[in-house]
Order: sequence, then structure tokens, then C-alpha cells
Amino acid sequence: MNKDYELAIDHDKPYEITAFAKKHGLTTRAAELILFAYSPSRAACDTAATAFLTAVAVQAKRQSAR
Repeated sequence: MNKDYELAIDHDKPYEITAFAKKHGLTTRAAELILFAYSPSRAACDTAATAFLTAVAVQAKRQSAR
């Protein structure tokens, strides 16, 4: 089978929770919530994970400035 075709198939599959959590450094619960809201689109899930982690970092920075 053509490798490009295999990659396309994997790209269309929804993430597994643990793999997604590990990829983005999320807790399992955070990964579950993001996947629930944005699956099956991997691109949308990846974008949401990045936005979530950015928001967490901003909040932590605000808390430490107090």
C-alpha cells in the first residue's frame, strides 16, 4: 500500500485520548474534554489543545504576578 495513502487514512481517524494527551502534555481529563468538543477533526483538536495550553500559561502568569 502507498505510504501517502496510509498517512491520509491515519490523519482522518479521531485521536485516542491517551495519545492525544501525551502529544500535547495534557491531563487525560483535559484531553477528553477537547476531543469531545472538537472530534473527529484532528486539526481542530490540535488547535484547541494549543489554545487551551496558551490560556493556562497566561492564567498562571497572571496568578504569579499577584
